[in-house]
Amino acid sequence: MRALASPASLKGVLSAPEAAAALVAGFARAGVQAEALPIADGGEGTAQVLGAREVSRARVHDAFGREHEAPVRRLPDRTAVVESADAIPLDPARLDVLAASSRGLGELIAAAGECPRLVVCLGGTATMDGGAGLLEVLERLPAPTAVLCDTRATLLEAPRAFGPQKGATEEQVAELERRFAPLPNAGLAGGGAAGGLGAALASLGAELVPGAAYVLEAIGFRERAAVADLVVTGEGRVDATTFEGKAPGEAVRVCEELGVQCALFEAAALSGDPSRAREDLEALAAELTR
Repeated sequence: MRALASPASLKGVLSAPEAAAALVAGFARAGVQAEALPIADGGEGTAQVLGAREVSRARVHDAFGREHEAPVRRLPDRTAVVESADAIPLDPARLDVLAASSRGLGELIAAAGECPRLVVCLGGTATMDGGAGLLEVLERLPAPTAVLCDTRATLLEAPRAFGPQKGATEEQVAELERRFAPLPNAGLAGGGAAGGLGAALASLGAELVPGAAYVLEAIGFRERAAVADLVVTGEGRVDATTFEGKAPGEAVRVCEELGVQCALFEAAALSGDPSRAREDLEALAAELTR
């Protein structure tokens, strides 16, 4: 048997490479050859999965105005890669969608400097400002830009779909919908990514692309899955959104096209103990070989 370990990150628990390594260890324990090929969908950790290396750090503001450093990374062809989650991350200790600003991502993009191409990874932000903060500090993009979106939701759909998880009340959701209705690109697929940053970047000329499909193509997922007997993918929680732009859903779709067996796991449905995540994945891999 040849197995391919292709999980996404287990947010707040294991990165995608860490989760893949745990699966590979479990397969090895069962005497099965396995390859680690972690995946991502444009959200947090995508730059690492793409193989981008940090080349500098920029002073930026988080969603609530606190200064901190965020990395600028590059691919071997000098494409610059930045992640919204590095600049304006979601912090469960402070949820305030009406106060959170996307300014920090604009600062990070500006810090990328001259480059032949720019990739912006969207997801994992505290913001729901439609990109207003970003547009205050960024008048143009430094290079032709691809924006990797971890959702297909439009700007108009974003408040109701993602506002509550960022602390929005029902009244605030309605207020955000009123604010977003007249904005450019309000109905653009992917425009709702990262609280509306997709729509804002599109207004500057960026191309919005489905993050999961982009990443899987970039890392050669289809080619490596095609020669595997079993592909294992998954994330922290599997729900409807898994098949609406998330990386594990895209991996399942590709495997179905190839006719390759694919196992989809939900980490929360294993032991349910985040501290046991590595052990859970090792045990899962061993169980799948029986």
